[in-house]
Amino acid sequence: MFLYNIGIKLYYFAVWLVSFFNTKAGLWINGRRQQKIAPFNSSIWFHFASLGEFEQGRPILEAVRQQYPGKSIVVTFFSPSGYEIRKNTPLANAVYYLPLDTKNNARDFIDTIKPDMVVFTKYEYWYHYFKELNRRSIPLYIVSGIFRPGQVFFRWYGGLHRKMLSFVTHFFLQDESSKQLLSEVGINNVTVSGDTRFDRVWANAQNPKEIAGVSEFKNEKKLFIAGSTWPEDEKLLTTLPALYPDWKFIFAPHEIGEEKINNLIGLLPPGSTVKYSQLGDNSKFKIQNRAALLNTTEEEQLVKNSKEVSDLPLPRTSHPAPEYPPILIIDNIGMLSSLYAYGDIAYIGGGFGVGIHNTLEAAAFGLPVIFGPNYLKFNEARELIALKAGFSISDEAQLKGIVDTLISDEAFYSTTSKKIYNYVQEHTGATEMIMSHIDVQM
Repeated sequence: MFLYNIGIKLYYFAVWLVSFFNTKAGLWINGRRQQKIAPFNSSIWFHFASLGEFEQGRPILEAVRQQYPGKSIVVTFFSPSGYEIRKNTPLANAVYYLPLDTKNNARDFIDTIKPDMVVFTKYEYWYHYFKELNRRSIPLYIVSGIFRPGQVFFRWYGGLHRKMLSFVTHFFLQDESSKQLLSEVGINNVTVSGDTRFDRVWANAQNPKEIAGVSEFKNEKKLFIAGSTWPEDEKLLTTLPALYPDWKFIFAPHEIGEEKINNLIGLLPPGSTVKYSQLGDNSKFKIQNRAALLNTTEEEQLVKNSKEVSDLPLPRTSHPAPEYPPILIIDNIGMLSSLYAYGDIAYIGGGFGVGIHNTLEAAAFGLPVIFGPNYLKFNEARELIALKAGFSISDEAQLKGIVDTLISDEAFYSTTSKKIYNYVQEHTGATEMIMSHIDVQM
């Protein structure tokens, strides 16, 4: 316990040091310092590590909101990438950064929001919060939980972490292997319900959102979408547009800072890209192309008078309106899950780093998915590979090989698309199972 408490404080100190030159760390520190926790007479508390876990647990959050409309809902995040994007979600009455896991913070936070029930999604186990909830007999649920043999819970030195598990009212797990691991350490209050991400991505695919400008960009051509990419992915992917000039490409990088975007654009042929922020009637891209239709004298006059080209009528010309370049760069966050509705093939980034990102968002639309070699921690990736509906690559040659097969072999593409679509549909239902249990407990 002493080492745990010291570790929490050292972690805070390390983030504080980094915050002087890292924006995300600064948000992590300042967000916690500046927030004021509003009191509630009673609430239901949902905690998510980050944005991915929010989307994963969202079906439960929506179901609870519908089933208990009179209850206040408090949402907490550990990471700025979740808080900053979902801090105004209409699904919650209040959204906060989770205060650091100390005994006093846990007591004060729970005293303030007075939860009748608590739901944590997939990850994050905080000793003082869990212990305080257990001491007050407040139900605590883990949904879409997943465990692996190498985790600290199953190590000889993991006694404190196994104690955290004992504070949980019920675990809703993704798979049987997680159930077996918990059973080996004496935890049997479990249900294998599956992964709520399937419910989330399926619902999203059944009611896709229209994204302004994307249909015009695609222009009825085939579309390859590279989602949540990192530089290691992009070094390989940026070789594809030249090989398939009849296709359109969308890159949605995981990090969208100006330097990252410019580095990505620098890997692609000059003039082949347009950023999403440039799409639209009044965009920089359209202005540039409208100016290109004017003669030099008119252009010079526009600059001299500092007029907006978009405010002027197009000159009479026989030239057709310019078509967008073949590559669209997404320079914002939050639209990727809806972008896949426009796609035909998807590449999911992260597989050359710590692990791949969300393959299911693309799979729900029937898109064959390609990803890097670090996928073993993800059940759905292993299962998609077994079904031959997902494909792992380790180098440029393998990437080109599978893309060429999917593009050139229509029968193979069609079979793959049906397999992956059916896979997602068959794995839905976790939310209903979890809610039936929670309903009994409330």
